[in-house]
Amino acid sequence: MASNASAPVVTFSSEQIEHTTERIRYWDAYIRKPGPWAVTRRYYQRRLAEIYGSFIPPGLRVLELGCGTGDLLAALRPARGLGIDFSQAAIKLAGQKHPDIEFRHADAHAFECDETFDAIICSDLVNELWDVQRVLSLARRLSHPGTRVILNSYSRLWEIPRRAAEKLMLVQPQLAQNWLTVEDLSNLLYLSDFEVIRASSEIMWPVRTPAWDRFCNRYLVKLWPFRWFGITNFVIARPRPQPVDPEPVVSVVVPARNESGNISAVFDRLPQMGAGTELIFVEGHSKDDTYETIVREMQIRQRPRTKLFRQTGKGKGDAVRLGFANASGNLLMILDADLTVPPEDLPRFYDAWRSGQGEFINGVRLVYPMQKRAMRFFNTVGNKFFSLAFTWLLGQSIKDTLCGTKVLSRADYEKIAANRAYFGEIDPFGDFDLIFGAARLNLRIVDLPIRYRERTYGETNIQRWSHGALLLKMVTLAMRKIKFL
Repeated sequence: MASNASAPVVTFSSEQIEHTTERIRYWDAYIRKPGPWAVTRRYYQRRLAEIYGSFIPPGLRVLELGCGTGDLLAALRPARGLGIDFSQAAIKLAGQKHPDIEFRHADAHAFECDETFDAIICSDLVNELWDVQRVLSLARRLSHPGTRVILNSYSRLWEIPRRAAEKLMLVQPQLAQNWLTVEDLSNLLYLSDFEVIRASSEIMWPVRTPAWDRFCNRYLVKLWPFRWFGITNFVIARPRPQPVDPEPVVSVVVPARNESGNISAVFDRLPQMGAGTELIFVEGHSKDDTYETIVREMQIRQRPRTKLFRQTGKGKGDAVRLGFANASGNLLMILDADLTVPPEDLPRFYDAWRSGQGEFINGVRLVYPMQKRAMRFFNTVGNKFFSLAFTWLLGQSIKDTLCGTKVLSRADYEKIAANRAYFGEIDPFGDFDLIFGAARLNLRIVDLPIRYRERTYGETNIQRWSHGALLLKMVTLAMRKIKFL
């Protein structure tokens, strides 16, 4: 992907040149002779690669600033990888170890590049930089709207313990570091035109110790108060949002099972949005005449851009996937055929997405008062529990996991579908398939409150207790695949 993002001409002060020269000597010497602490560092680096791998799916265009010998970049299996480092010894070794990846000897503060990347990573780099904001501003010029900048840096709480360990010769001595807090990093990203999506504390036990290191680094560090003891902080950010232009064609998928009495209202009430609105019905083995009603209404209305498919699989999730696979629009929406979420609210979802405020717009039924029979008491309690659980698991607010109305771009959905095997296909509802996938891609998730109505026709297809047990199973899956990885 081409870009006019070549670095501007910059002038380094004598202090910066001295700072950089000292670090080049340090890292060149380390590469040539790692020393007795290399084994401990290798375990730390392997754990970093596992964490970065959970954030970055294979097959993306990835730039690493401060790539060292290229092991982290190679572990991410990029379709296009570019590594930048100021250590000539590191770049030479990286090229020998990973010949399928491009490595350039350059300073991250200023280098020539005419590409944009899907992910830009900086692992333990900002601690060493002379000017963090300048490097992040360069990263911004190499970003497109969907780029994710992911960086990790040493926690400031470890500054004194680290210095003590160096004096006791327990770890390799370091040059002076920038000990930055998450708040410092967030502010520097903001100044560089990025928006932070989420942050986490990682790795509280950096030494390979069978069973114990796994317990500390996968589980304990994710829990309060132990998260304060993480050695490194991860921050994930995206370019500050801009309105999407031009306006997209919108595809609205309506899964319909036993909803015959609501079909005419869908035609009457669905508004036109963007450059045009495509209406896609997916009928799912109804016991009433839902399919025949849709066919009849399509013949009567002659509404352009209307499609009908008969589901071959089972579950709403299967119906949504069938509808999305046959959609022609660049923006995808789900509208439940029971019309408990008013079709008239869809333009608000459209506006939230097109403004750039969110990349995955999630409807929320639990903010405004509901009509009396809209949701049964235990369903409400369950929904509130799952909203708290998933907010904690995903690191972003998910106020309502099971509201049927969700909106995302076709491009993002295709990425989610391509990485579906990471979580498997145990979700008959489809909501968690999309939420998990959005979290895996680090999409900016935005909750959009709606007023939830009671049904005017038919009965709910949700089976409270059996489906509740399945939801708990999916919470466990999310804990294993997202939180405690």
